[in-house]
Amino acid sequence: MLLSPAIVLVLLAVLTDMLVSPADRGPVFYREARVSRGRTFDLLKFRTLRADVLVAAGGHARPLEHDPDNLTWSGRRFLKPWYLDELPQLLNVLHGDLSLVGPRPWPPELVERQVADGDDYRTRILAGLTGPAQVTKGSGQRYADLDLHYVHACETLGAWSLVRYDVRIICQTIAVMARGEGLEY
Repeated sequence: MLLSPAIVLVLLAVLTDMLVSPADRGPVFYREARVSRGRTFDLLKFRTLRADVLVAAGGHARPLEHDPDNLTWSGRRFLKPWYLDELPQLLNVLHGDLSLVGPRPWPPELVERQVADGDDYRTRILAGLTGPAQVTKGSGQRYADLDLHYVHACETLGAWSLVRYDVRIICQTIAVMARGEGLEY
């Protein structure tokens, strides 16, 4: 409810973009297969890639989002820099596919590779909308190490200590979003 004004503004901007730019027309949302607690689900996002590029992505769009030529105007100007493309994932949280905080969900083929390398935590823990790896951009730390630290905290901290830890990560996430530290073009 609190974010509904932001979601409405994003929808209006995306729809206006599609009206003005024929190359940006296509679905407003897209789904991508991801893994959380060992189960595959459809991650919901606002579409930031042009429709023709999204078709060519073949299921994992993230690598293509680094090229500004692949993005819609609204994706390049404000959805990616402020992580607004992630807002629909709140529905994934309500559905139980994600928690608010945890390791980010990965595509099945990347999880399979990670499990083959001996890291199975993505099969044991609920993935999150945000997590320690998302708030330490540019720190040089390995995302897997940050994720493993969070998994260890989940296994060892008491309930209230974990809630405080999660709230701190959520506050840090809001700060990262407010500074516009997403992808830059």
